[in-house]
Amino acid sequence: MKILVTGGKGQLGTDCVRVFRETHEVLAIDLDELDITRRVDLEALVQKFMPDIIINCAAYTQVDNCEIEKKLAWNVNVTGTENLVNCMEKQGERLIHISTDYVFDGRKKIPEPYVETDQPNPVSYYGKTKYESEKVVGKASDRHVIVRPAWMYGVNGYNFLKTMLSLALKNPGHEIKVVNDQYGSPTWSYALALQIERIIHAHAGGIYHATGEGFCTWFELAEYFLNKMQVPHNIVPCTSREYPTRAQRPKNSILENRHLKEKGINIMSQWQDDIDEFVSGFGEDLVAEILK
Repeated sequence: MKILVTGGKGQLGTDCVRVFRETHEVLAIDLDELDITRRVDLEALVQKFMPDIIINCAAYTQVDNCEIEKKLAWNVNVTGTENLVNCMEKQGERLIHISTDYVFDGRKKIPEPYVETDQPNPVSYYGKTKYESEKVVGKASDRHVIVRPAWMYGVNGYNFLKTMLSLALKNPGHEIKVVNDQYGSPTWSYALALQIERIIHAHAGGIYHATGEGFCTWFELAEYFLNKMQVPHNIVPCTSREYPTRAQRPKNSILENRHLKEKGINIMSQWQDDIDEFVSGFGEDLVAEILK
């Protein structure tokens, strides 16, 4: 198959390329090559490459900045998605659209997880744009898949784990406050790329939660990761009130991979196992990247 990956230089995009290029023809594009908000340019590329599948990993994901740069966030997350949907309908491709746990308000009692049939109710502008993008995809065609990961991390790009590692390495002994009253399901981007491959091969459609199994707080995630990295650290738990942010975050971002399990195609592992494998395979590279 021919697969077009948007956001091809991001965390998930690079891992999708890594997974799919072994058995498929893959074209990865990112903002410096083609802006998906430019409909004419996007249509020209799609008509030339003629992909069978489009995996949309492109998004404006700076949650706090979305509260200020609302027009930019809308253009990338909603208008860009509309353009991809338009291309999909014209060419007959299948669209795999990556969404987020932030479409939910997080008000479910912990540890009750969100499932695919729960009604979204975003509490941040980022979450609003991603929910709107879901609606655009869902109304357009039945040839689509919406995938909701949560708390994603990977080798490429910026993420919470790399931030924690950088703070611990560059400021040994310095106290680092980490929120301990928000819960979620950490998701390794490489594991997610493998799960997307499984979804495609199963010819599955609709909405799927795809996260690491289990849940933790941001503090518990940082503590587990830094201990596995064997990096001295001084992180201390705090409340969301003690660590205010411009955008409101859901207190409960625990997602259950119910639809994947119902179809017998769930291959996501326990989040701790993924962290172990992530550190084993890329720990030295992460340190070298930060200290260079």
